Amino acid sequence: MKEILAADQLGFPLLSALVVLPIAIAILLQCLRSESAQRQAAVGGAILELALAVFLVIEFVPGTADIQFVERMTWMPGLGASLHFGVDGISVLFVPLTALVFLMTLICSPPAGGRSSGRFYLTCIMLFEAITMGIFVSLDLLSFFVFWELALLPSYFLVRLWGVGPQRQYAAMKYVMYMLVGSAPLLIAIIMLNLNYQDAVAAGNAVAGQGFDFLSLMNVPINPENQTLLFFLMLAAFAVKGPVPPFHTWMPTMLMEGPIGMAIVLVGLKLGTYGMLRFVIPIMPEASYEWSSLMTWLGAASVLYGGAIALVQSNLRRLMAFASVSHVGLMVLGLFSLNMQSVQGSLILMLHVGLTSTVLMFLVGGLLWRTGSSELSAFGGIARQAPRLAAAFFVMGIASIGMPGTSGFLGEFMVLIGSSLRDWRVAAVAVLGVILSAGYFLWYYERAFFGPPGKNAFKLSDLMPREFALAAVMIALVFWVGIYPAPFLRITGASVAALVEHIERRAVLPTQAGIIEESDVARLEAHSDQHEEVR
Repeated sequence: MKEILAADQLGFPLLSALVVLPIAIAILLQCLRSESAQRQAAVGGAILELALAVFLVIEFVPGTADIQFVERMTWMPGLGASLHFGVDGISVLFVPLTALVFLMTLICSPPAGGRSSGRFYLTCIMLFEAITMGIFVSLDLLSFFVFWELALLPSYFLVRLWGVGPQRQYAAMKYVMYMLVGSAPLLIAIIMLNLNYQDAVAAGNAVAGQGFDFLSLMNVPINPENQTLLFFLMLAAFAVKGPVPPFHTWMPTMLMEGPIGMAIVLVGLKLGTYGMLRFVIPIMPEASYEWSSLMTWLGAASVLYGGAIALVQSNLRRLMAFASVSHVGLMVLGLFSLNMQSVQGSLILMLHVGLTSTVLMFLVGGLLWRTGSSELSAFGGIARQAPRLAAAFFVMGIASIGMPGTSGFLGEFMVLIGSSLRDWRVAAVAVLGVILSAGYFLWYYERAFFGPPGKNAFKLSDLMPREFALAAVMIALVFWVGIYPAPFLRITGASVAALVEHIERRAVLPTQAGIIEESDVARLEAHSDQHEEVR
């Protein structure tokens, strides 16, 4: 795996621009007096951010596992830490997804019903976007951790000051405490990885000065005992963020009490599963393989648990929270099945959830602003009063449960195929969870949109033109990925193939009593041939 410098590829630091631009907009907001000017500046900056992110994908060279648009700036040379930015097929699509999610948050979701957004609210959103971009493009574990922790600051203020529930202060504190408890083992793991790297440098097996670099750490051996410990330390942080049961209880609280804009980001951007794919599996392939059975069963159980709990919810926001838990479980199942189909399917599923769940959460926010409630008892007959809202909710709902022709079907199908190749029993359990997802969506939709009006029924306004236009764009993307996935599979394919080959070389084959069978060699050669064909 090589690196292609941004200076050679584009001639300017595009990834740094994507991180710095929202910060610059946040600073500009402090100089504007008018609230309308502040909002226009924030939305304009978010549109420019999305345009740069789309340009990044257009300039990205598919069919290679190389890290592209690389920037490296010395940060703490004494520790071997740097601001190392870069993207490959695993991370590049999350950049425009992040820009799109935050643009949706700014355009269509005021912080709370009827309350003025304010300069500080917009500033928090822009800083949150910059930090999230930093998470997705960082290849240095120390700078990644800094971005990871900084995300707590705007999150806390967004929930505490602009939450829609009466217990928003409790929700903000609960969220921060959960994330801090998860971050502590992540920091310990990063320090241990650095110490292991320094031992490799002393033994002459590594180059000094890159002790937190992802590519360097990925190629330094770790003894089995330490690797298992490191695996669970890093996994704890990403499981909490996922969320993966039993670390999921913060999610319903946040969606019930926090602002809809924050909820859109939480259900749309799966930072926890991204962390597992980006760092845990490549750096610790032996431990990932050793504990893969546990993780796949945990993923399948999460799918079933999330679907079952969502099925009995009468509150739409709580339903969305447990639906998110179910989606994360399916992603974990795909990641730790550790084959080409399942890992790539899980990656597509992360992107799919980013498109569908954000729109569904936005529509949930629209219902909340219009009715003052997200309880089923307040709904009924919505389809007759707001047909565009009902149509958009139905289309995104069936996409979220994996209807053929949508991105959800592609991701779920690849995950289930890949997991069944590893263990058909765990795939069968996951299928039951997928069936439950259809049950909870159709059960709620039929009663809320076609049932008799609630006891406090009143005239419900339909989607405004800008709301409907944004939903239509997201729906088009969902069907594009589902009907013609080839461009997206080309972008992600080579990097996923290289990851699977890395796992087989480091973990699968050495575990077979030191004997490499002809079938194993053939499988590795097949991966290599596939990689070359993509090139």
